[in-house]
Amino acid sequence: MKIEGKAAVVTGAASGIGRALARRFAREGARGVAVADLRSGPLQAVADEIGGLAVECDATDERAVQSLVAAAEKRFGPIDVFCSNAGVAIEGGEEAPDDEWRLNFDLHVMAHVYAARAVAPKMAARGSGYLVNTASAAGLLTHVESATYAVTKHAAVAFAEYLAIAYGDHGVRVSVLCPQAVRTAMTEGREQGVASVDGMIEPEVLADCVIETMEREEFLILPHPQVLEYLRRKTADYDRWLSGMRRLRGRFAER
Repeated sequence: MKIEGKAAVVTGAASGIGRALARRFAREGARGVAVADLRSGPLQAVADEIGGLAVECDATDERAVQSLVAAAEKRFGPIDVFCSNAGVAIEGGEEAPDDEWRLNFDLHVMAHVYAARAVAPKMAARGSGYLVNTASAAGLLTHVESATYAVTKHAAVAFAEYLAIAYGDHGVRVSVLCPQAVRTAMTEGREQGVASVDGMIEPEVLADCVIETMEREEFLILPHPQVLEYLRRKTADYDRWLSGMRRLRGRFAER
């Protein structure tokens, strides 16, 4: 799919990845881009910059997501592309408080569910549409420092797989975005963290990869191409891969 002439919605768009995607969609000639986030001030600046629509929205609230879709449809017509991008990064293992587990699950899983409920059936009825769900390389591999993040990002990948299977024969394309470290507010102060072992990329580089992958209509969006080889190694010999990840965890624990 090419973005030119399409209407798009991007959540988590006040900064970072979401802002970069919104800007790139606008440059590609989208007929309209609705940007959504909890932070209305920075969000409005993004909308003003690209001539889009700013909608304050909590992506973990289904009614708010439905209202976002309604506002975008009223302004731009049927939604062609929905980028479910909101997320959070909180390190924690099994000992993490339940509210942190719930926040991760609500943002990394249920937000994608709410987006799909709101737009996927309409896309299928029209015979076209594109869902781009932001997960992480941690959803394909893991995160050695955060169970809350890794577990819910795995679930995000699984849900995207389900959507691709359920809607693929109805003209709805699905991609899941799985980067390693991207220079955003979420990674600030973590430049030497485990996710940056293959380098930290700029959001604009990621946006380039998203556009290219959408044009090819491929499922995996991998701004760090090394992730595919890591995934192959993981599935080829799971125990060896786990041993290597233990060594990686130990190396960063010593810092």
